[in-house]
Amino acid sequence: MDIMDINSNIGSPILADSALMNNSPRAIHTARLPYSTNSPTFNSSLLKVPRMIPEILDDVMSSGWLEAMKSSSPPHSELTRNFGSELTPTDADIAYKNWLLKYPLVLSSFEQITNSAKGKRLALFLDYDGTLSPIVDNPDKAFMSSAMRAAVRSVAKYFPTAIISGRSRDKVYKFVGLTELYYAGSHGMDIMGPVRPICSDHKNCIKSTDEQGKEFSLFQPASEFLPMINEVFRSLVENTKDIDGTIVENNKFCVSVHYRNVDEKIWPIVAESVTEVLKHYPCLRLTHGRKVLEVRPVLSWDKGKAVQFLLESLGLSDSDDVLPIYIGDDHTDEDAFKVLREMNHGFGILVSSTPKDSSALYSLKDPSEVMKFLKKLVLWKKNISKP
Repeated sequence: MDIMDINSNIGSPILADSALMNNSPRAIHTARLPYSTNSPTFNSSLLKVPRMIPEILDDVMSSGWLEAMKSSSPPHSELTRNFGSELTPTDADIAYKNWLLKYPLVLSSFEQITNSAKGKRLALFLDYDGTLSPIVDNPDKAFMSSAMRAAVRSVAKYFPTAIISGRSRDKVYKFVGLTELYYAGSHGMDIMGPVRPICSDHKNCIKSTDEQGKEFSLFQPASEFLPMINEVFRSLVENTKDIDGTIVENNKFCVSVHYRNVDEKIWPIVAESVTEVLKHYPCLRLTHGRKVLEVRPVLSWDKGKAVQFLLESLGLSDSDDVLPIYIGDDHTDEDAFKVLREMNHGFGILVSSTPKDSSALYSLKDPSEVMKFLKKLVLWKKNISKP
């Protein structure tokens, strides 16, 4: 598929408007069609939404999304479900060591990596939360260390490097603060990358200039959804304001509902509050990450598409002498891992201290090991560049 084709390709559950299910002629807000302040609504009959009995929808949401929320719980919970409630440290250690047979630590396999990289141009793609910074209770305090920032700056001097995050692009840039990188926020729906020769041919891609006068391409395939996302953000804030511990984050082209600090007993209430809002927006879908529910446009665009877009922008696509590497820790990073597998060159590295299924080929235990890997890449590059 051409990466510029962003027609709907829905792989996640869609929350359909209840009025549509009952065939009531009700208008709803959307940015799927041109949106203007003069004409903010359109007839819902123009949308093709799967018919579903409301009671069945409620049952799917209450069971399916609650299970999804539990699956993104802390690592201990994942192991407990696999090995029983009485999980001992020995069980966890054995499970992790067995898992490493399938997803070996990339630090231990570094020579194998560098042998594969000889004569090739590396491109590095990094998630932010849980990869460059630790997972913290307050998402606004997910700061990366000075040592990590130095490692990322150093690796960007030798390889094209981009950060692809579910956060808004502006927020990630504030956390990282490096001009040497490219940034993709909102799961790749807001990309600041190198100037593309074909950028002017696409309505969602424009050329711009930063404060230093450097030109770049800005690609926002979900730009028409922006009014709807802002509207949903306000509704979700209102709908969850009485749920202690819930944090609603506006990431520009998606909205994140964090429940990391919510008592697990009331997770169903969080799911119900979110799905209640989403029932009125058939053009939006609900996905999940690590203790976060994410509202995103029904759009065939994700972190994997963002990797392809950036490779093409860098002139590194469709070439056997390119080795893309993607490092991430979350469920949403799997889209990028899968793309690299399908391309049959490059690989994904999953950051995890516990066993989980993945399309990645290698693993790292935590952000501290990510930093070690970045430093080793720089040292390797320096050594092979010596005369």
